[in-house]
Amino acid sequence: MHTTDHPAQPPATRDTVDLFAGPGGLDLAAARRGLNPIGIEWSPDACATRRAAGLATIEGDVRDHGPGDFPTATILLGGPPCQPFSVAGDGTGRRVLDHLIHLAEQLAARRPVARHHTDPAHDRILLVLEPLRWALAAADAGSPFRTVVLEQVPQVLPVWTAFARILRAEGYRTACGVLRAEQYGVPQSRRRAVLIARLDGPAALPAPTHRPYRLGVPQGAGDARLLPWMSMRQALHREQPFTVVSNYGTGGDPAARGRRTWDQPAATVTGKVRRNRLVGPDGQELERFTWAEAGALQSFPLDHPWTGGDIGQQIGNAVPVRLGTAILAAASLRGGVE
Repeated sequence: MHTTDHPAQPPATRDTVDLFAGPGGLDLAAARRGLNPIGIEWSPDACATRRAAGLATIEGDVRDHGPGDFPTATILLGGPPCQPFSVAGDGTGRRVLDHLIHLAEQLAARRPVARHHTDPAHDRILLVLEPLRWALAAADAGSPFRTVVLEQVPQVLPVWTAFARILRAEGYRTACGVLRAEQYGVPQSRRRAVLIARLDGPAALPAPTHRPYRLGVPQGAGDARLLPWMSMRQALHREQPFTVVSNYGTGGDPAARGRRTWDQPAATVTGKVRRNRLVGPDGQELERFTWAEAGALQSFPLDHPWTGGDIGQQIGNAVPVRLGTAILAAASLRGGVE
């Protein structure tokens, strides 16, 4: 295990702990809200990016730690690995959702549930239970997290709904549902399942600040009380118009690849973002997205210091910073800088 932390602010003084912290989307959002987060992440590549960005980091497995390691933390954040559950993945996690809910209920009853599995795929699936395990362990120790915020692909919503029911029995107020990233200023039409649980007040999902993206509906149309969604053109510093030709084909058909123009939000950014082709108005091939541009489509700063290996996967797995900021604001987690 490697730890990076400011010497005057060791883990024992942090107010927020982020499980499966990735390259830092939720941590940057937390810092914008005036919080003092530390993240646990097992990918050396993501940890390299976090360190370059100055984010407090513990490199390791969340199962090797617990709430007792962070006695001053009152906020628990988490976005477990999504690959087993996402549409782009192999579907192993989606096929065992009912079993995961059963295991969550076993944890709620304080019955033993294995944290590891001999099969690597199932071992990764079990990680989705860790935030609940941490929350219950903190409650049993007499120092419950005051706020819990979890994020995942939409397919995990049934598990978050089960977690919400369990946490309500522990005294929390909860809200969960699926959010659309473009409705919070992210230049990308990404959908995420979110759970907010609070001990100190009502829980609610963030109200949209931007209009939803609808194919064929102009950017300026829609509810005048909301801002227009953000396009790729607005997020990036490119001067030449482009069309993104997706790496994925509709229904698995390469001939039916999705297309988005620069005046639209990006489709969901994945770890294969640089496989998408960019085509100019005359059909000419253009330079594909740089890592900085791909990160900007996840609402990271253009100068975010992406480093280490597998940067595409780091970016694709990240929580969009603006979405994270909206979620934490809805959870009444301080004011900070928007």
